[in-house]
Amino acid sequence: MAPAQDRPRGRGPSSGRPERPVGGRTQRDRDRRVLGQNFLRDTATIRRIADAADLDPHGLVVEAGPGEGLLTRELARRAARVRTYELDARLAARLTADLGKAPDIEVVHADFLTAAPPDEPFQFVGAIPYGITSAIVDWCLTAPTLTSATLVTQQEFARKRTGDYGRWTALTVTTWPTFEWRYVAKVDRSLFTPVPRVHSAIMRLQRRPEPLVADPEARSRYADMVEIGFIGKGGSLYRSLAREWPRQKVDSAFARADVAHDEIVAFVHPDQWITLFRHLDGFRGRPRRATDDDRGRRGSSGRPGHRDGRGSTGAGRPDPAGGRGRRGSRPGRPGRPGRPGRGSA
Repeated sequence: MAPAQDRPRGRGPSSGRPERPVGGRTQRDRDRRVLGQNFLRDTATIRRIADAADLDPHGLVVEAGPGEGLLTRELARRAARVRTYELDARLAARLTADLGKAPDIEVVHADFLTAAPPDEPFQFVGAIPYGITSAIVDWCLTAPTLTSATLVTQQEFARKRTGDYGRWTALTVTTWPTFEWRYVAKVDRSLFTPVPRVHSAIMRLQRRPEPLVADPEARSRYADMVEIGFIGKGGSLYRSLAREWPRQKVDSAFARADVAHDEIVAFVHPDQWITLFRHLDGFRGRPRRATDDDRGRRGSSGRPGHRDGRGSTGAGRPDPAGGRGRRGSRPGRPGRPGRPGRGSA
């Protein structure tokens, strides 16, 4: 099962009601619309999804939205066990009848989003409805034992989250120390039944063996820095960070990360964010060194209650005008680091 228009609200799928057309549609048609059921039946694409998942032959796979079970069967050929969640009562009954007797396949009739992650390491695979893509991705990112997630999503979602447009979202940057995001391939909409309005894509989340920021408390500080950068109170990433960290440190960090002072925040690669954090961590809120412009505007009397030449009103309190730098000092835009190319269909 893949792309959806909306997450089911109010009423669930049929559970044994007679198949009577209402307004020209059967109950099965209505269930498909409510649950966003577009079935992928192309065997080559199913194999490609399983290939991208790179399954552990001795491990557990969790699947959401198996639909007719074609991907489920392929996963079972490659992994030791498959646990698949289906919300549609009709499909769950059919899957249980067709696959439930296999010792390596467990069919669960339930809403996947209500399921607790397994206690053991597992991999997630799913051709998921568009309407709950973000919720399922969040579920995966917060599952402590998940090792990887291979998802078929709306193509636009996959490209944005993996940086395939050359731009990066706050979610991707925030989770980058722990997860690698990768665009795998386009899945043409014509391969689904019924045919959805837009194309899909395979994307993959891979938990890193060792986080790029090892300490959990440091990762929390990193997430705070990313939030400050994307909120953009200073008008640019440089100015936003210079409001919270000493400008001299920010200058040095931007030079080390090869980020221009006027770079748009979405164009900063996650690896550059890691470099920025490593050079700024531990210096937040410290008084920054004033520039010549600061001294010219504010004076340097050093009297109590006035900003002195250090440009600070007190220890640990950032200069509210920290976004301004020496006039004429904005560097040229250095070449941006390489960006990941698009996957092939």
